[in-house]
Parts: sequence; structure tokens; C-alpha cells
Amino acid sequence: MRLIMVGVVLASALAVAAAQAAPPKGAKSAPKEEPKPVPATAVGSNEPTLIGQFGSWGAYSATQAGRKVCFALAKPSSSKTNPPNRPRDPAYVFVSTRPTERVANEVSVSIGYQLKAGSEGSLEVGNAKYAMYTQGDGLWIKNAADESLMVDALKHGAEVTVKGVSAKGTETTDVFSLKGLAQALDRVAQDCKR
Repeated sequence: MRLIMVGVVLASALAVAAAQAAPPKGAKSAPKEEPKPVPATAVGSNEPTLIGQFGSWGAYSATQAGRKVCFALAKPSSSKTNPPNRPRDPAYVFVSTRPTERVANEVSVSIGYQLKAGSEGSLEVGNAKYAMYTQGDGLWIKNAADESLMVDALKHGAEVTVKGVSAKGTETTDVFSLKGLAQALDRVAQDCKR
């Protein structure tokens, strides 16, 4: 159930991110506008609603199959591949809350490619390093008992580095700014109370 819900949220979030992406080179861009809140009657739809933007982090709310899901989402501020310039889809870090499942602040990463089967990724914030298990194109903390420590470190850190290895052996390093994460998580907690 956890992977299905994360997959649904990820698909919705990617659609939102794609809709917010910059226009292609050479295209005229519309004046920048602040995202407008969606009326409460539309919140029951499958599309996530941006409920707040805090630095690099967006706070979102969605309803999937009658279940409310809230999450904070960020894109990397820098990405590297080894060997260099390997193509991949965008990477995202999510911190999800699913009240009906009694899940709060679950960290996951969509790395943007299929991960090497049986490999481990890592998430580093400050001096702390957390082993991440892999499945498909996602990473989750290997030792769930450490997740609250990791979330606390993320709230107080400046940046987080996520590393993984693709099915083809490409090593990636993504760096995400943590500016605004604490505020985004506060907004998620407010909107998605258990």
C-alpha cells in the first residue's frame, strides 16, 4: 500500500512540477504569478494542491481514493552523474504524511532512474549519514527507527545530499537545499492533522 500511495502522490506531484516548469528556450514566458489556492471543493480531486511555498520546498495536499495525503516536495539545487551527463528524469525529495495510515514525516526520494537492484543509496545531512534502501526509482530509510532523527536533522540542516547508483551503474549525487523545509512541514502538519 505504501508504494502504491507514494507512486500516486509522485505521479501527481510530477504533473504539478511539470506544469510549473519553465517554458522551452526561445518561448515567451508569462509574467510570474503567485500560485492561487484551489477552492475547497476542488481539493477532493486527484491533483495535489499547493498549500504553501517556503524557500525551496512546496507544501501540498491531495486526496487519493478518499484518503488525505500531504507532503513537502523539493527539487535538487545541483545534480551530478558519474560518468558525466547521463540522461535521467528529474529527482525529488518528499516528506509525506498520510493520516489514515498513521504515517507522519515519511522521507522518500524519487531519484529519476531505475536504481540498481539490491543496491543501497544514502542521504547525508550535516555529519549524519543514513542508509537508504532502494526499490524501482525510489529510496527510503533502511532503519525506520532513525526516521524521526533524520527528519529533525533535515529541519535543522542547510542542505542534504542524496546518492544512488542506476541499474546501468551510473552514480548520481543530488544536493537539495533545506531552506523552508521546517516551515513546509509545519504547514503540512497543520493541513493534514491525524
